[in-house]
Amino acid sequence: MEKIKKTFIDRKAKPIGKYRNSAVMILLIEEEGETYILFEKRALTLKRQPGDISLPGGLIEENETPMEAAMRETEEELNVKGVNIELIGPMDYFISPYYTIMYPFVGKLHTNQITPNKDEVDHVFKVPLKYFLENEPMCYKLDIGPKLKDDFPFHLIEGGRNYKFGTGKINEYFYLYDDYVIWGFTALIIKRFVEILKEENYDISC
Repeated sequence: MEKIKKTFIDRKAKPIGKYRNSAVMILLIEEEGETYILFEKRALTLKRQPGDISLPGGLIEENETPMEAAMRETEEELNVKGVNIELIGPMDYFISPYYTIMYPFVGKLHTNQITPNKDEVDHVFKVPLKYFLENEPMCYKLDIGPKLKDDFPFHLIEGGRNYKFGTGKINEYFYLYDDYVIWGFTALIIKRFVEILKEENYDISC
């Protein structure tokens, strides 16, 4: 009992399972009195999600906090110095059903000198914040649930093949802006960001 107490008394809880931990930055830009969000089109040569629209960010390295990862990845992908990035604060984080945890942060960019790393970023573009405040995304409900094969040990569970396994749905969001499709985790994070602003009675005329 004493060993159990010693193990758990100051233990920090963590998710059960192995997750890919990443951090991204909702990077805001002010130009002529209007606020924009900066997006990246991922390089077409990448193995994962080539050509997708994303926010600056990437995997969290060992002994690195989510905030540190978001800053480092933003600096590396955009080739901007950290002094030009004002970290405003954390956003709500997201745990996906695909063993990914994503930690978004909100920041402000204080330079227009951006030369993206071509190994990771095809190009960058910006979207007025007002667009997201005034336009709801398209929503597609995606079914999730177990895909059981014939060799699953049904005989070990009560009810066998008739067992009522849990199923669910996740909302897949799509924003269409000019020729860009912003979807997936990126759209989900932006939608939540906008919801928070509206909950705080953000004035779109500001």
